[in-house]
Amino acid sequence: MKSVLPIALLTFVFTLFAGTSMAQVQADQLIGVWQPSDGRSYIKVEQIGNKFYGKVVWLKEPLDEKGNPRVDENNPDKSLRSTPLKGYRVLKDFVFDEKDQIWKDGTIYDPKNGTTYNCKIEMIDENKIEVRGFVGTAVFGRTDVWTRLKKKGE
Repeated sequence: MKSVLPIALLTFVFTLFAGTSMAQVQADQLIGVWQPSDGRSYIKVEQIGNKFYGKVVWLKEPLDEKGNPRVDENNPDKSLRSTPLKGYRVLKDFVFDEKDQIWKDGTIYDPKNGTTYNCKIEMIDENKIEVRGFVGTAVFGRTDVWTRLKKKGE
């Protein structure tokens, strides 16, 4: 009986720390460059403190009809309508929920209509995420699947 107790205790401690480590790895898996399903942009997700943010790093059509950089022309704040879309932060304030294995409590901004939605992100596999924007509750929303972009040479 004495030899079983240390093994059980060791197994419990290992499981406790392994679970914590895996949750952190899972949270970090969101970091990278992602392409929404429409293929019109790339969004780079970074971690700042304990929150995750995403900004536009590439646009399929970076210039408008006049040859100028595309700007946030639909922003409800008129003072921000001249802000370039490239570099614009469209994902804000996501926190990883270890229990549910999702990033939540964040927002996503849609420059096509100038609207900010509540949002949650769920990892499908290491190279695909479901990004769900919604108003109020997640039941009333839309989900888009984004694909991770690999660095050259990977």
